[in-house]
Amino acid sequence: MPEAKPTTEVTTDALSTLRRALRQFAAERDWDQYHSPKNLAIALSVEAAELLEAFQWLTDDSSRSLSPDQIAKAKEEMADVFLYLIRLADKLDIDLVTAAEDKIALNALRYPRDKARGSNKKYTDL
Repeated sequence: MPEAKPTTEVTTDALSTLRRALRQFAAERDWDQYHSPKNLAIALSVEAAELLEAFQWLTDDSSRSLSPDQIAKAKEEMADVFLYLIRLADKLDIDLVTAAEDKIALNALRYPRDKARGSNKKYTDL
């Protein structure tokens, strides 16, 4: 029986597949001319704001128990954010999995367990 791939390899494969699909999608529509890093970053921000709209005016508790319609809306906006982020990473030639792993390692240094546990303070204030 073949050995299972480590999670990061599977994730990298999935992201590479999405990256290629988005490249093709944009090319088929001649949208690459609009997909500058600046424009993609703006679009990403707009979609993130639309995700926030799904939670506007909710209490912390109600945000944890969304209705099926609210979940569907959040899911759609999260997909938009994710896809724009992948497209932006493609344009800047950034490997998102490696970038995320590097950021987790940096955050582990910035937020040591013994100092950060149970605290919401920024690392400069720990």
